[in-house]
Amino acid sequence: MKQITFYLDFISPYAYLAFEELPRALQGLSHHVVYKPVFLGGLLKHNAVLGPAEVPPKRAWIYRHVQWLAQRNGVVLDFPAAHPFNPLGLLRLAVASDAAGLPNRYVCETLFRHVWVGGADAANPQRLVDLTQHLSPVQDPGSDAVKAQLKAHADDAIALQVFGVPSFAVDGKVFWGLDALPMLRAYLEGDAWFATLDWDGIAAIPSAIALRK
Repeated sequence: MKQITFYLDFISPYAYLAFEELPRALQGLSHHVVYKPVFLGGLLKHNAVLGPAEVPPKRAWIYRHVQWLAQRNGVVLDFPAAHPFNPLGLLRLAVASDAAGLPNRYVCETLFRHVWVGGADAANPQRLVDLTQHLSPVQDPGSDAVKAQLKAHADDAIALQVFGVPSFAVDGKVFWGLDALPMLRAYLEGDAWFATLDWDGIAAIPSAIALRK
């Protein structure tokens, strides 16, 4: 059985759509999913890139695109009252739901739907209080221990060269994006194409322009 680590942030509509699609995308395959919440803003800062919603034309396109994808896939997607928003409260609550900082699928589903179903303010303090009472976390979401676990998830992601969400890590390989799910399935099925690909060496292809480090 393969273990897949799903790096996610509840702020991302693509992560939400991938979360909803994952069971169908991997149906029939022997696998186990570990959910690791990470602060997308921290990953973007580490890689010195702007967030998708920080580029106005790109933001508008993404919002159109995810609504089209949602209706095509039969997924309810209502934009929260404001987006982007600060997701740290939700991320810490997810981490706090488990002693090891690894929320189960129910917790992740509850948090994703808190953001993406109903169109309410995802960061509203009272809604967060109500959500915390509903999920009854085993740790204090505001504790230093939970903050350290969330940072450790980000450190793990960065070590694997995860640069965005959703990302799926298996066997040291990272598959990024909702549209990578078919590729992930092919890898898990043992597609012979992967034996022809120099997975790590491909990064050594020369660039004709300077790359940020």
